[in-house]
Amino acid sequence: MNSLSLEEAKHRLPIPELWRLCGLPGEPRKVCLCPFHREREASFSIYAAGSRWKCFAGCGGGSAVDFLRLARGLSQADACRELIRLAGGCFLPSPRLVPSVPVPQIAPGRVDLADATLGDDSDWRALAKLRNLSPEAVALAVQRGLVRFGKHAGHAAWFVTDASRHNAQARRMDGQRWAEIGGKKAWTICPPGNASWPLGAKEAASFPCIGWCEGGPDLLAAFHFILAEARQSDCAAVAMLGAGLSIHGDALPLFAGKRIRIFGHSDASGAGDKAVGRWAWQLTRARAEVDACNFSRLRKTDASPVKDLNDCTLISADDFDANPGLGRMLP
Repeated sequence: MNSLSLEEAKHRLPIPELWRLCGLPGEPRKVCLCPFHREREASFSIYAAGSRWKCFAGCGGGSAVDFLRLARGLSQADACRELIRLAGGCFLPSPRLVPSVPVPQIAPGRVDLADATLGDDSDWRALAKLRNLSPEAVALAVQRGLVRFGKHAGHAAWFVTDASRHNAQARRMDGQRWAEIGGKKAWTICPPGNASWPLGAKEAASFPCIGWCEGGPDLLAAFHFILAEARQSDCAAVAMLGAGLSIHGDALPLFAGKRIRIFGHSDASGAGDKAVGRWAWQLTRARAEVDACNFSRLRKTDASPVKDLNDCTLISADDFDANPGLGRMLP
């Protein structure tokens, strides 16, 4: 999470991005209705490649700082700090990437994990070694009710799920892929329509801060950093089980007022960036305070790129020293 100058923050979060991030009404265009007052004829203009704005009806104009100051009722100094916080070390892709799709209702029935157990110290250590995490992180995930152990399709497996049992995903303890479903790493197990339920949504209810992850390994990694930063008392972890999913509408009200940092995946397809933008837009509309972590240009100890939160447990010493924000991963 690299620190940015104010000018770099303005470049990362132009006016249209801030408009959507603040949940303002209307659609930002070159000429459009002003989001700050009611009007019938367009008086608002966005220009200079999205870096400047002007309301010709009297609301004012200026840079992204001035826009954020007016949108959130901040002082000039606080608006500068907030813009840097939103953009610094963070990456919020354009919410224009958010698809307009109906959100399914929760299907009846629950995932059957009756034979799954909490495991024991040997299971926690085996999984920790597999994912390059501390055994204490796995134990905390188990304690929070988000990880179980058992058999699936004849193989020893670990499961991510939660108390609602709307959704679950299985991975093999030997780290191999599931031949039964075409060689995929993860096997999602849930009634139709429930895959978009964010695991840990209700378990996070009493925590003001949330590390928002994609997939089981990053969920475990979030607990690794919760322990490393001694944040057990105020920070929870929540996971979506696929970049192509939108957050289930029934879960969104659970995140109102929360401080959320999204840890997306950096991949060549851009699916991870699109997911971050989609989830940030949904959570912001649900009245959560959201930012996201950017892993670009970070390297692991073997010089390969860091692609997700789990990879950050293997970050090179040089990159760690050059990026002091990595010592404060959580929101």
